[in-house]
Amino acid sequence: MSLEMNLTRAQFDEVMVPNYAPAAVIPVRGAGSRVWDQEGNEFIDFAGGIAVNCLGHCHPALVSALKEQGEKLWHLSNVMTNEPALELATKLVNSTFAERVYFANSGAEANEAALKLARRYALDNHGADKDQIIAFDKAFHGRTFFTVTVGGQAAYSDGFGPKPQSITHVPFNDIAALEAVISDKTCAIMLEPLQGEGGIINGDPEFLKAVRRLADKHDALVIFDEVQTGVGRTGELFAYMGTDIVPDILTSAKALGGGFPIAAMLTTAKIAAHLKVGTHGSTYGGNPLACAVGNAVMNVVNTKEVLDGVKHREQLFRDGLAAINAKYNVFSEVRGKGLLLGAVLNEKYEGRSREFLVASVAEGLMSLIAGANVVRFAPSLVIPEADIAEGLARFERAVAKVVAG
Repeated sequence: MSLEMNLTRAQFDEVMVPNYAPAAVIPVRGAGSRVWDQEGNEFIDFAGGIAVNCLGHCHPALVSALKEQGEKLWHLSNVMTNEPALELATKLVNSTFAERVYFANSGAEANEAALKLARRYALDNHGADKDQIIAFDKAFHGRTFFTVTVGGQAAYSDGFGPKPQSITHVPFNDIAALEAVISDKTCAIMLEPLQGEGGIINGDPEFLKAVRRLADKHDALVIFDEVQTGVGRTGELFAYMGTDIVPDILTSAKALGGGFPIAAMLTTAKIAAHLKVGTHGSTYGGNPLACAVGNAVMNVVNTKEVLDGVKHREQLFRDGLAAINAKYNVFSEVRGKGLLLGAVLNEKYEGRSREFLVASVAEGLMSLIAGANVVRFAPSLVIPEADIAEGLARFERAVAKVVAG
């Protein structure tokens, strides 16, 4: 194939595995919360690469960090450590409950490490019978076979042969259901404090406290999957900080690199001690380029100005969506927290979230869905107020088109 290619969406179907169905447009440039495609059409980005681009596109601090590190050191593997990794791990330890950090490349990898650590911790301390993992319906924890099985959506894990065992699912926010299945054989309870892919469902405060209480009663660990909620998304550095409980293990990815692949598992020194040398590993985890960008992200996001700004922007979104709904009556409620929000379609428009997404693209807006009934928004944490207003105006035109049929 010639190197001089006219790259089109049609070529995706010729050269890529068909597990994705990308939009017809191909973005080629981004700046802040705006993106331009091959034809020069402009879009406002309310999707954030699925809650990844926490500082928008090509943020100067991130670009500078990547360029600077790119001229120093790219990769070593974990045969040696490196300064950016040590710096980022120290920032995470100093900013959270955690005492130890493990770096990986994706949310699935961080969750895989968390689950393996929970099993190993239970084995070492209590024996082989303590292996049950409790998770929740509609949860999403990644696409490795272990994490996709722990995730509460069977459609994603069916069809690949025998699944990992001793995994129990119960309804989210259902204390009685959790009490009915937990026992001294439970090694861990894994949950998102705010379910993302499952429909933007907030963890009820009393439910979260019950998770911690029951885990303590049965010597089980609590794992918070903060892949989507972490690094400022909810207006706290991590969502657990806005609750009454502290997890034993926390996972982070997505926004941690602001668009550069990186993930982290955070835990205590006591628990971390059970991942001894050779029990787990990653070739790329803690890569200097990724950690340099992660340091820049933390420097910007972990500030009062940005975190308070998330809460302010949340209200702008809620007010704007309420105004749209007052005209068109398409949503039953808006769920979520900070800049992870889900507009839930009412009975009349049930099952049609993708229509709103497609109509939004036609109006120059990038948005997301969370299942068939929820339109999801996860923009930059520092999106300008003018872009929120313009994006909501475009979304209103999209809603009007769907309503008009």
